[in-house]
Amino acid sequence: MSAKNKPWLKYWPPAVPESLDYPKIPLHELLRKNAKKHPENTAVAFFKREMTYSELDLLSDQFAVWLVDLGIQKGDRVAVFLPNIPQFLIVYFGILKVGAVLTAISPLHKEREVAFQLNDSKAKTIVTLDTLFPIVKRVWRETSLKNAVITNMEEYSSENPSITKAPKVPNVYSFQKLMKKQAIPVNVEINPLQDLAALQYTGGTTGTSKGAMLTHLNLVSNAIAFAVWIKGTARDTFLTALPLFHIYGMTTSMTTPISLAAKIVLMPRFDTTTALEIIQKHKITVFCGVPTMYSALLANPEIEKFNLKSIRVCISGASPLPPQVQKKFMQITSGFLAEGYGLTEASPVTHCNPVDNTMLTLKVGSIGLPLPDTDACIVDVETGRKTLEPEETGELAVKGPQVMRGYWQNPEETSQVLRDDWLLTGDIARMDQDGYFYITDRKKDLIKYKDYSVYPREIEDVLYEHPAVKFCAVVGKPTPVFGEAPKAFVVLKDGARATESEIMTFVKEKVAPYKAVREVEFRKKLPISAAGKVLRRALQEEEKKENL
Repeated sequence: MSAKNKPWLKYWPPAVPESLDYPKIPLHELLRKNAKKHPENTAVAFFKREMTYSELDLLSDQFAVWLVDLGIQKGDRVAVFLPNIPQFLIVYFGILKVGAVLTAISPLHKEREVAFQLNDSKAKTIVTLDTLFPIVKRVWRETSLKNAVITNMEEYSSENPSITKAPKVPNVYSFQKLMKKQAIPVNVEINPLQDLAALQYTGGTTGTSKGAMLTHLNLVSNAIAFAVWIKGTARDTFLTALPLFHIYGMTTSMTTPISLAAKIVLMPRFDTTTALEIIQKHKITVFCGVPTMYSALLANPEIEKFNLKSIRVCISGASPLPPQVQKKFMQITSGFLAEGYGLTEASPVTHCNPVDNTMLTLKVGSIGLPLPDTDACIVDVETGRKTLEPEETGELAVKGPQVMRGYWQNPEETSQVLRDDWLLTGDIARMDQDGYFYITDRKKDLIKYKDYSVYPREIEDVLYEHPAVKFCAVVGKPTPVFGEAPKAFVVLKDGARATESEIMTFVKEKVAPYKAVREVEFRKKLPISAAGKVLRRALQEEEKKENL
């Protein structure tokens, strides 16, 4: 496979180099460098508390010293079970400084999911909230855990925070008590090209969750390339509403601003009114989100009362961005909302539309162009080895410095997705004549109706054209005769009305007969992952159970 001719270069943003010189440094050196160069720049803002770069570096040094005293060694895995709070950054960089490997766990996970990740990663230490510790306590004995650190939401929210008291249980520690350690820089020899920084688990939306092995260079290169693409500077202020435990938030809304010495404003839980207040108060310039966030902001009846003109660029990923949402959001903010693409296995960003503030280089519905030093091509679905021509549909393959080393302790799965340094993404896509890429669907979401292949994304795009449809998802419903029939799950806009027959007729008039929706089910909401993706798999499982 190969990226033929790189047709995207003719639309390449003038201010962005085609190739960058990535420093061969450990990821935490991005923080150390800016703590020395911009010590008084605000690194993190959280409610009434702000933390400078020098302070964040110092606090992460303190945590690193405690890890060393605990016996944590290079390569050990440390679990972080936290929402978007300053402690996440302190712990993140502290773990990296001792050469350990971070594995972030979603605060939304239940006992079974937490136990799985702890056991698979073999983490012996976990940092968590007091409110989440009961989950940890219940799974402790069935995992390899030896130590736990407990903090709370308030410890870095003001100048006089409440301090969490650790329960009187062996090997369970209070975060603030251990942070009294003397801040001595820990020096561990790290090979950025080979040594792991993070063991980042895929969301499990397409099967069993797997740990993607991301090196220091993987994450450094992606943060720097993304920063250059969005023309980031130390003057930028990032709204970090995406969850930091997810690679999309971790790279675009934490590591990238840290690489720039920019300001990070943390939101532990996204709600539209608070987000609008933060954008106005902190003069947010960069906001990376998911389509549901942008849709929800536009649906807030108070949005016109807020001054959102500080916004320079927004990025949307994880799922398709409805064109009407993109257009309206840019009108209200005067900022540029560009759609991009990535996946956990690529740290995650591989593609993005140019953000040069001109509609001439933005293609609605496209995920844009490959980032610097990223090659991409479309290969045949059957073998994954034949490179297809422009406008032909196949599987998207990517190659670049951000691509993972492989799946943790899973050589079989690794061999299925990594071939000669190319990553097979599992996404069905096409590239147009100009080198812009378009995601058609997930390979595993393909609906087989009779002998036809039906891509749910194509039908969903049609559904979004209906004026009453707010959100939708299409899955294959098992049938005894035809294999799978397309079924649509629809969430209507507030105050809107539509019947099943109206929706079905609307789609039927716009697609080939075999793509027509055979059933519509109206819902108040759809199952959404922490990354903002509609969980088609959950809907498919519902359908399978009903048809047993």
